[in-house]
Amino acid sequence: MADFSKKVWTDLAKQASLQPQEKLQLQKQKRHTLSITVPAEITYQEKRVSLSPLSVEMLVNNGHDVRIETNAGKKSNFEDLEYSNAGAQILYDHSSAFEGDIVLKVAPPTPEEIELLKPGQTIFSALQVADMKRDCLLSMCRKKITAIGYEYLCDDAGTLPVIRAMSEIAGRASVLIAAEFLNNAKNGKGELIGGIPGIPPTDIVIIGAGSVGEYAVRAALGLGAHVTVFDNSLHRLRRLESSLGRRLSSSTILPHILQKALANCDVAIGALRSPEGRSPVVVSEAMVQQMKSKSLIVDVAIDHGGCFETSEITNHENPTFIKHDVLHYCVPNIASRVSRTASYALSNILSPLMLEIGNEGGLYNYLWSNEGLRKGVYVYKGSLTNQTLGDRFNVPSKEIDFLFSGNG
Repeated sequence: MADFSKKVWTDLAKQASLQPQEKLQLQKQKRHTLSITVPAEITYQEKRVSLSPLSVEMLVNNGHDVRIETNAGKKSNFEDLEYSNAGAQILYDHSSAFEGDIVLKVAPPTPEEIELLKPGQTIFSALQVADMKRDCLLSMCRKKITAIGYEYLCDDAGTLPVIRAMSEIAGRASVLIAAEFLNNAKNGKGELIGGIPGIPPTDIVIIGAGSVGEYAVRAALGLGAHVTVFDNSLHRLRRLESSLGRRLSSSTILPHILQKALANCDVAIGALRSPEGRSPVVVSEAMVQQMKSKSLIVDVAIDHGGCFETSEITNHENPTFIKHDVLHYCVPNIASRVSRTASYALSNILSPLMLEIGNEGGLYNYLWSNEGLRKGVYVYKGSLTNQTLGDRFNVPSKEIDFLFSGNG
C-alpha cells in the first residue's frame, strides 16, 4: 500500500513538473519577432520621437528588430550612438525607415510618407481627425495599410494613456509658460506667478476641466495662484475637486460669469478639447478687449482651432503676439516644447505595447484579444473603421469587430 501511494505521488509530481514546461513551450511557439522602424519626424515643430534608447534596448533584448533613422531622436537630445549601443540599426535614408512591418511615428504621416509605406504594413502615429485629408486616407486604404491612432488607445482601466500623458505635460507646461511670459524678460507685467506674503496671488482662469485643465490647475495651485475653473460638465468639475481634495472656485461656462472672471484675471488658459473636430470658441473678441492690460492668454486648445476668438497659430521661434493689449501664446503641440520628457512618456506606453504584441504572436492575435488596441484602429487592412472619418469624407466604414469575424 505504501509503494502504491508513493507511486501515485511520484506520478503527480512528474505531471506538475511538466506543466510549467508545457506552458513555456506554448509561449515560445506563440512569440513573434517584430520588425519595427522609427522615422525621423519631418512635421513642422514636431521634436518628439516614439522610442527612447532605453525602450529600444528592452525591445532588442526581447528579440525584436528595431531600426531607427539617423537623428530621429536628436531634437529630444537622444544621440544615434545611444540607439546603436541599445542594439538598434541606424538608417541613413528616410525611405528605409518605412520598411518595417510596424512603423512607429509621432505626428500623422504626411502624403509623402504615405507614399513610402508598403502594402500591408502597420503604422502607429497620432490620428488628429480634424487635420486628416481625404486623399491621405484613401491612399492608406488602397495600400491595405493598418493604421492605428495612438491617442485613441485605451488601457485596462478604460483611460486613454497617450492623451492622459500628453495632457498632463501640456497642462503643467501651460502654467510654466505663463510664469515665463509674466516676467519682464518676455515683456510681461513683471509679476512672479503666485505672489509672496503681503501681495495678492496671481489670478488664473482655466477654461476646461479635462486632463489638460486638471494638471494646469494642479501646477497653478502649487505655485500659489488663485484659480477659477470653467467647464460645462459638472461631473468633470466635481471630479476635479474630489481629486484635489479641496474646494475650488468653479463655474459652468456662462458668458457673463466668464466675462467677469476674464476681466479680473492675470492669465487665461484655454484647455477645452472637443472629442471630435474643432474646439468650441467660448471667449469672444469682445471679452478679450475687456481683459486687463498686459494680461496673458495661453491657448492650449490651438491644436484644435483654439477656444479664444482672437487666437492665431504661432510657433516656438515667435510664440506670442499682442492683440487688444493682451499677450497671446498660441503654439500648437506644447508637449514638443519639452520633447525629451514627452518622448519618454510616449515611449513608456508604446514599448510595452510592442512587447505584448510580440508575446501574443503578432498584431492580429493581439487585436483579436485586446479591445483597447482595437479602439485605436482607424484603417484595418485597407478598410476604414472610423465612422467619424467615414461620415466626413463620404467613405464607407465598417466596424472592426465585424472585419475580425471574417478574417482568420
